[in-house]
Amino acid sequence: MPRFTFTFISSHLLASSSIITLAALPFGCSGNAEPSSLTARDMHTVEKSSFDMVLPVSGELAAQKQVEIRNKLETRAVITEIVLEGTRVTKGEVVVRLAQEEITEKVKDAKDKVNTANSAAVAAEQALAIKQGEKQSELDKADVTVKIAALALEGWMRGEVVNKRQQLQLGKETAGINLDRLNGRFEESAKLVEKGYIAKDEFEKDRIAMIEADAKVKQAALDQEVYEKYQYFQDEAKKNSDLEQARAERSRVEEKFNAELVKAKADLESASFQLQSAKDRLLSLETQVVNTTLTSPIDGLVVYATSIDSSNGGRGGGDAQPPQVGTELKPNELVILLPDTSNMVANLKVSEALSGRIKSGQRVTVFSDAMPNQPIIGSVTSVSVLAASGGWRDPNRREYTVKSGLEADPALGLKPAMRCKAEILLGRVEDTINVPVQAIFRQGPVAFVYVVASGGFEQKQVELGRSSELQIEVTKGVSAGDQVLLREPKAFEVVSKLDASLFEATNATPPSFGASNGTPRSTSATPSESPRGDDANSAPKGPPRGPRSGGGGGGSRNSTPASGEASTGDRGKRDTN
Repeated sequence: MPRFTFTFISSHLLASSSIITLAALPFGCSGNAEPSSLTARDMHTVEKSSFDMVLPVSGELAAQKQVEIRNKLETRAVITEIVLEGTRVTKGEVVVRLAQEEITEKVKDAKDKVNTANSAAVAAEQALAIKQGEKQSELDKADVTVKIAALALEGWMRGEVVNKRQQLQLGKETAGINLDRLNGRFEESAKLVEKGYIAKDEFEKDRIAMIEADAKVKQAALDQEVYEKYQYFQDEAKKNSDLEQARAERSRVEEKFNAELVKAKADLESASFQLQSAKDRLLSLETQVVNTTLTSPIDGLVVYATSIDSSNGGRGGGDAQPPQVGTELKPNELVILLPDTSNMVANLKVSEALSGRIKSGQRVTVFSDAMPNQPIIGSVTSVSVLAASGGWRDPNRREYTVKSGLEADPALGLKPAMRCKAEILLGRVEDTINVPVQAIFRQGPVAFVYVVASGGFEQKQVELGRSSELQIEVTKGVSAGDQVLLREPKAFEVVSKLDASLFEATNATPPSFGASNGTPRSTSATPSESPRGDDANSAPKGPPRGPRSGGGGGGSRNSTPASGEASTGDRGKRDTN
């Protein structure tokens, strides 16, 4: 009996294929062989019916959403309390408590530093305000000095210079008039002294007075000349110098206080930075105190990080000790995973050859290994973009991950990483000729069946269409009512074979039957791999199954068929030597 893989047995099997009862028929080779008895397990009556195309796969369950709980402390963290693994917790419930005495002491020190830094910042701010006041006061004084010097220059030019020039001009004119008067008087005195009307002494006095008046005229002219040529410019230079000195002094005062203000501002900024740093440190420590109590952000199932692979953030893999009271944690170390088990998904593995037939929205029926009799309905939500390699065990194997959302009752108690099997409904074949997959035989690209003929069975070539794991559509070659054999016939049971030229045209060896023991041998030693990757040797043997009317059931057992077909579901190439 050829091996056939049954992954899921649907409860919706047509009765017509399960109640076939055939009487023992005599078959022989050239009429000399002993008759052979056939049972319902060996024969199937071809009929037109409908069946579902399902793809059997396997995978594991996962939570659609899960949250990591990590140690958020920057310093040494020691567990003082932790919830037991496997506990279901609600949002806001405490799951881990860490020792906080050391952090509490640091908080006290940080508060003292904040107060000290705050005092320094206030002092620096006041010093800056004082410097700003002093600068303004000194600048006001310098502005007054500059203004006085400017007014002195303007007053000198408009007052003193004009007055001085007027005095010098008046002195010069007065001396000239006085000289003219004394010259006249001297001339009169000379006439009078000659006539003897005045004494010679009076005459000499007039002459002396005339000489003095002449000297005063010259002196007045000299004074005016000296002032205009020298004194005026000297006084002007002094007044301008006084104004420039006042302005320069103001600039020096401003620069001096600007430099002092820069230092005062730098001191204030430094003090403010130190204050902010102290506040940030205090806030960080206060946050660390809060972080000593880790709560659940969602409803979920407690899973210790040591229960997962170390590559996912665990504390050393499966051999590591689970976290407990006294366990010391590293910064940012993963402690607990919280999967939300109320929304589960199935991560299913599909071979690369069949991945193109998976579409979003296709119905999926999942059976967890923990509850194999409890179907869980879901639908395909996504197919991975890249295929995963089979690793060093099977480097040529490529599988895509199909994610399926599940409509699971939380009361079922599903957990992440549970192994599961599933059926993906690819479509439905309506009202077509079909046979069980074990009725199909192949030799290269030639597919054929064994149908009942006079005195035994004859080979009949067929053309195949869509298939499931149990049923396969036959588009040409058999008709409703034909009876086909569900096993490899014995040599003496075959009364008619396909023309050998048909196999020669396809470079295939025609099947032959040995006479030594009457048992045909298959040239295909290993059946093609199930889409699910199950071991064919572990497949149960059972009666042939008819087409199904409902969803569920198995899928193809063999490799991908030709274009436009589903997986054939036959047993592979079979012939005898």
